[in-house]
Amino acid sequence: MNLSYWEHKTWFSNVDFTIVGSGIVGLNCALHLRQLFPQSKILVLEKGTLPQGASTKNAGFACFGSISELLSDLRSHPEEKVFDLVQKRYQGIQLLRELLGDDSMGYVQHGGHELFLESNSELFQTCLQGMDHLNALLEPIFGEQPFCTTDNIFGFGGIKEHYITHRFEGQLDTGKMMEALLLKCFSKNIQVFNGITVNGITDSGDDVEVRTGNFGYTSKKVLVATNGFASQLIKQETVTPARAQVLITKPIPGLPIQGTFHLDEGYYYFRNIDDRILFGGGRNLDFKTEETTAFGQTKLVQEKLEELLRTVILPKHSIEIDSRWSGIMGVGEQKSPILKMLSKNVGCGVRLGGMGVALGSLVGRELAQMAQ
Repeated sequence: MNLSYWEHKTWFSNVDFTIVGSGIVGLNCALHLRQLFPQSKILVLEKGTLPQGASTKNAGFACFGSISELLSDLRSHPEEKVFDLVQKRYQGIQLLRELLGDDSMGYVQHGGHELFLESNSELFQTCLQGMDHLNALLEPIFGEQPFCTTDNIFGFGGIKEHYITHRFEGQLDTGKMMEALLLKCFSKNIQVFNGITVNGITDSGDDVEVRTGNFGYTSKKVLVATNGFASQLIKQETVTPARAQVLITKPIPGLPIQGTFHLDEGYYYFRNIDDRILFGGGRNLDFKTEETTAFGQTKLVQEKLEELLRTVILPKHSIEIDSRWSGIMGVGEQKSPILKMLSKNVGCGVRLGGMGVALGSLVGRELAQMAQ
């Protein structure tokens, strides 16, 4: 398909910034570019009908890391690195709240809780023993000690009688958040085009050639924000796709559960939403199969989710599954995002490690600042 004269002149000529990916990072990047360059022409290209990846498919956790996950991080990362990661997640959530407002994205703070199966006493004891150290490490970020123990008030089955709770974690409505970001972009004259796949970008030094499935054009700068799909476009950085499978129940009358919950070092996670339970995870059952950019479900993971749903989360309820889906995250050996200029006019903000809600706004802003 060739662009008409009018199409090229109106939308794809004299482009200052092209952002590839209309997820949390991409839209935040666009909004911050608008602040920095009020008269610039900004395009956001998205290959999907809706944002692909994980931005509209995540669980809506405004989280900073469960206690077992953070203790695991301390075994593989320097202490200052873990502090920096949590601080950036906290800053990212605050930036998102300031940008959109809590009401527009359904943000509430009921706390984040880690549950421990009766069969996993060793992990529970390790976390109890490490709680004081983590509280001392992270208190400067939150102003108070974040972790405490709380009783099993929601009647979960087969778990230790106490959770370990992060008091400052919250949850939001992912759809409302993304809609609010899109509406803000439209109000700032930022063009978002769906159904356009970028196949290649070439930095000539003066500008960047952008090649899509149907046409090409030039942009002064290009910023890649495709996270789990980044390796399809930028080869010089390693980003491993990680599929997250999710299910949601039909409404459960009188559902008392409120908050976000983790199991097994964060590999399983669930929450309440609209009198339903949203439950996801399980990629640790088969890491290799879940290293994919293909959406879908597997019998192995879905059966495990249903088993835990019926035996641990809702042992006293009759449950019907309403729907299932998956999202694609971007992960790597390091937990920190890849945020850099790859050449004079091409930059990227990718590999958010399953923390896109917490990190996306901050990474988007820093990517915009980097592109000046």
